[in-house]
Amino acid sequence: MKNFKAGKYINQGHYESFEPTLLNRDWLLDDMKVIDLLSKADRQLGRLDMYSEYIPNIDLFISMHVTKEATQSSKIEGTQTHIEEALMDKENVPVEKRDDWEEVQNYVAAMSSAIKELEELPFSSRLIRNTHSVLMRGVRGEHKQPGEFRKSQNWIGGSTITEATFVPPIHEHISKLMGDLEQFMHDESLKLPDLIKIAIMHYQFETIHPFLDGNGRVGRLMITLFLVSCGILKQPILYLSDYFEKHRTDYYDHLMRVRLKNDLSGWIQFFLQGVIETAKSSIQTFDGILKLQKEVNAVLRSMGARSGNAQKVVNHLYKRPLISAERASEVAEVSMPTAYKLINSMEEHKILHEITGAERNRLYIFKDYIDLFR
Repeated sequence: MKNFKAGKYINQGHYESFEPTLLNRDWLLDDMKVIDLLSKADRQLGRLDMYSEYIPNIDLFISMHVTKEATQSSKIEGTQTHIEEALMDKENVPVEKRDDWEEVQNYVAAMSSAIKELEELPFSSRLIRNTHSVLMRGVRGEHKQPGEFRKSQNWIGGSTITEATFVPPIHEHISKLMGDLEQFMHDESLKLPDLIKIAIMHYQFETIHPFLDGNGRVGRLMITLFLVSCGILKQPILYLSDYFEKHRTDYYDHLMRVRLKNDLSGWIQFFLQGVIETAKSSIQTFDGILKLQKEVNAVLRSMGARSGNAQKVVNHLYKRPLISAERASEVAEVSMPTAYKLINSMEEHKILHEITGAERNRLYIFKDYIDLFR
């Protein structure tokens, strides 16, 4: 790994493109800093994965993890949607924010679709293309070949290719490079630890930049999908976009240092540190959820005749912690007058907080729960 050569720049006339080295070859893991971080990352992931086995109804909480990931990953690309807005129905989102809202919804749909596809498809270029197709459907960039590898040159940074920060390989080489990436994914003879593999794969994918748009979001989705596909995680409960967003400059700098300085070790260390910090944070979130569940259940028991209906609403809120009286009526299967009384009671007990300040069409959030994901 210390002798790694990232690739070479090739003169294309009025610009230079970067041609990355193929991955599917012999590797030697000989960096003690990487090995030490790998051990710590594996330990934290093991702790996190235990939660997927003993937390009741974990699917409810995964939905919120995906929503948070969608807002953070999209934020890296310049989309500004907060968790509360991401949870709203489209008609409740301000018109000027609906394009951003659509992109976040597509990210949630792309992750959900990909996790379901993993039941029948291997982690592969086909899965990646299908995920990209869902991500780009009906949003900005929808005309940039959704689900297809690019057939023209793209670049990163700068208004023109001559001003670009980085120019990925020419489109004629995409098929070969992605084929090599897929072989690297599944070549068990390489004996590389899976966390090292996905760190390298993420770097290589972002370097290839195989799509005209959406590469960053797809590349970050790949991390969770790979961890689930190879059995490191039983459930999709680890998302690195929050870490990458908090360290955005370092994230891009480390990727560029691989291309410019062959510093693959520095990138892998940064990646593994992200896994460690994110796993610890996710464990704290799940601990917080368990504590909140106990507190809320105690409050529900004190609500007397309304406790049963309130429990139905709370179960819904763990999956989607924003609700209207109309939705509460549907969830609890009660009349609208009863739903309003139920909402008022849950407000009094500080389970729900109204966020619109309006007289009509009010929306209420499960604030203590949302706060665990901030």
